[in-house]
This record gives sequence, structure tokens and C-alpha cells, in this order.
Amino acid sequence: MPQPLSLQHLAQRPTGAPVRVLMVCMGNICRSPTAHGVLEKRVADAGLADRIQVDSAGTHDHHVGAPPDRRAQQHAARRGVDLSAQRARQLTRQDFDDFDLLLVMDAANERAALALCPPGQRHKLQRLTGFCTRHAAREVPDPYYGGTQGFETVLDLVEDASDGLLRALGVARR
Repeated sequence: MPQPLSLQHLAQRPTGAPVRVLMVCMGNICRSPTAHGVLEKRVADAGLADRIQVDSAGTHDHHVGAPPDRRAQQHAARRGVDLSAQRARQLTRQDFDDFDLLLVMDAANERAALALCPPGQRHKLQRLTGFCTRHAAREVPDPYYGGTQGFETVLDLVEDASDGLLRALGVARR
């Protein structure tokens, strides 16, 4: 199981400022919008929308402006998560200033994000799976070319990591 990640840098945020979390995958149509939607729903269900804000982006520009993959939307909807309002966008250098945590899905996304990361902001970039407590995965696998089970695996990992993140932030899910 991955070691707990440090969130000490969040203590330096202005008092009362919401924690801003950005989920990052390659195209921003499968994994990161799913993670965005799952965490956003858990935050809303816990009454924490004023304390935690969530967004998502992709390291590549292949799908900018597109909605999440229909399969990702269908699988998420079965678990009560609506992704339909999201639109893909590309990760920018500015995101490292605007967000407190940038949570990547895999090593390739981590390398691409690091290439954009301004000096002094590396501590904000972490793997989402580092917050998993029930699964021992190091990466959230890309389901795009796979079958139904790939989207279910993404949801299982993302739900686990979202719950772990909320616990790490000290705001356990109801």
C-alpha cells in the first residue's frame, strides 16, 4: 500500500480559503473527469462544498472542449455521479498557482505535469492512488481502449482515493 502523502503545505493557505484540488489524466475525458465527479459528489454530500473545490484537466490537448467519454458517464451515473456538465481542458502552468493539490492518475501524467510545473510547486503534485486505503494500486489505469471492467476499476480506485483524501484533509466523509 502507498505511504501516506504529506499535505503540510495546505497549512500555509489563507484561513478560510477552500482547498482546491485538480484531477489530471491524459485527455481529460475518462479518468480525471470521473475522479472530479466522484470527489465533487462526496464533498457535496458531506456539506463541504465551501471548503473543497474540485476541477480536472488533461496533460494533452486531444479532447479540449469535449464532454467526458460516454462510457465514463454511464458507469459513473450508475453510482450516482453526473459527469455531463464537465468539458475537457488542458493542464496549464497557471494551474500550479491556482490549485493546492494536483492529483495525477499515472506515471506518464506525472512526467507531463512535472514538465509544466514551476519551481517551488512540485509539492502540490501527487498521485491520486497515494490516498487509497483499500486498494494497493500505484496508478489509475486508462480504461479508454478496454472494456466495461476498466471503467469500474477506475471508479473503485477513485472512490477509495477520494475517501482517503477527505480523511487526510481531516474532513471524513459521512
